[in-house]
Amino acid sequence: MTKTLFEAYDLAGLRLPNRIAMAPMGRVRSGVEGLATPSMAAYYAQRATAGLIISEGVQPSLLGQSNPRTPGLHTDAQVDSWKQVTGAVHANGGRIFAQLMHGGRIGHPDTTGMQPVGPSAVAARDTMVFTPTGPQPAPIPRALTTAEVGDEALSYARAARRAIDAGFDGVELHGANGYLIGQFLSSNANLRTDGYGGSIAGRIRFAAEAVAATVDAIGAGRVGIRLSPGAGIWDAIDEDVPELYGALLAELATHDLAYVHLEATADEETLVGLRRTWPGRLIVNPSIPGGPVPADRKAAEHWLDLGADVISFGRAFLANPDLVERLRADLPLDEADEATYYTGGDTGYLTYGAYRYPAAG
Repeated sequence: MTKTLFEAYDLAGLRLPNRIAMAPMGRVRSGVEGLATPSMAAYYAQRATAGLIISEGVQPSLLGQSNPRTPGLHTDAQVDSWKQVTGAVHANGGRIFAQLMHGGRIGHPDTTGMQPVGPSAVAARDTMVFTPTGPQPAPIPRALTTAEVGDEALSYARAARRAIDAGFDGVELHGANGYLIGQFLSSNANLRTDGYGGSIAGRIRFAAEAVAATVDAIGAGRVGIRLSPGAGIWDAIDEDVPELYGALLAELATHDLAYVHLEATADEETLVGLRRTWPGRLIVNPSIPGGPVPADRKAAEHWLDLGADVISFGRAFLANPDLVERLRADLPLDEADEATYYTGGDTGYLTYGAYRYPAAG
């Protein structure tokens, strides 16, 4: 039977009214203490017709914070602040997962007051990171001890419990785009010689332990993970992509996760091969991060045919809060103003509306 974007889908017991997900996108609109705001509640509620919303990256600890003015899930006040967001989404008929994002070496002492950490004391080359005073060169991180690696894996589980307390339907571990999980997977960011580095089995160990701990904390059906095979973002270079991610997916298949979320950062043949390795539910984001063309309905339907179960859209959701209806009716899509992506305030955040049909002549 041919899958369609607009049919209902059972995601590990969570009924989605369609196969369209809103991909996680950082918007740096939180309070200075990492609190969610009323504007954030309105922003996500506007997009609640998505089958699933995956929130912007949420730091699981202060040490894990990458950018200024990003939200967290490591204090009671942060948990309470997120309840207005999840409540607004649910009141508008939506479902929302929190993306748990530990920045690892992609951070700065000016942001957190602490030296960033990573698998090894290797800075991201030729990379500027965001700080409260503007972009600065990526610092050399402190290499985690073997004991500390295990505790950082547990930080995802601790934040996941808080996410459920805050009303989220589940969590997605951010294993993509060169943040901490991706740094452990990387062959140039991870130079460890203990059990968390070197071989493929060593490099996937941190991701596997973080997922296993989170599953133990809140249940497999509430846990997903996002991956970007071969992306090389933030100078986290993957080698042996089919073997590396094939081994990781085989390990993750021991859990009945809610989903794996793949970005189309490798060639189609590789991604289709990974789909064969992964027996569970699959979300695909067809748009290359930072690429010139956002995903569209044609790309989405192509990936459904190739084995995806749900398609996530990122940039298309920014200026089109009613994206599901626009795709359904083949209506034109508005373009978001890139100058307002990370500027704070409601302009370019809450100022996009539903499609306006032309007045009758």
